[in-house]
Amino acid sequence: MIVAFCGHANYVEREGDAATVLLLLEDLVGDLFVEFFLGEYGSFDSFAYRCARCFKEKHTNARLVFVTPYLSENYRKNDPVYIKERFDQTVYPPIEGVPPRYAILRRNKWIAEKADVLVAYITHEYGGAYTMYRQAVRAGKKIYNIAEERKNAP
Repeated sequence: MIVAFCGHANYVEREGDAATVLLLLEDLVGDLFVEFFLGEYGSFDSFAYRCARCFKEKHTNARLVFVTPYLSENYRKNDPVYIKERFDQTVYPPIEGVPPRYAILRRNKWIAEKADVLVAYITHEYGGAYTMYRQAVRAGKKIYNIAEERKNAP
């Protein structure tokens, strides 16, 4: 199973968000093998990484996968020491030849197509996170938007 995440870069974590995601992951994944496809941009990506890492601490069948949009050695996140410390694996999607300014969008589209489940934080209908969310909707993926959980909370 592949679980991916997308959310707005200006996401602000609220009390209960992590618990919501971890309960969702327990229900969806449990003891199945899971790969978490993760990025490294913005506050929602940091939140997603922390949740996936916490899940992995309790489930040895979980892998943290950094999906990089760039192969350039100048790109800080491609530093082998940094990657090895944080992730189990790095994947570069088949986006060679894509201009750098479109690399993240194309990487996100690839993730949306590969993922079985998308955990999202979407509150508005513009930006890269929303574009990825719409691609996952069109691809018929299971999507859980934790922003909706916040709206329905007492």
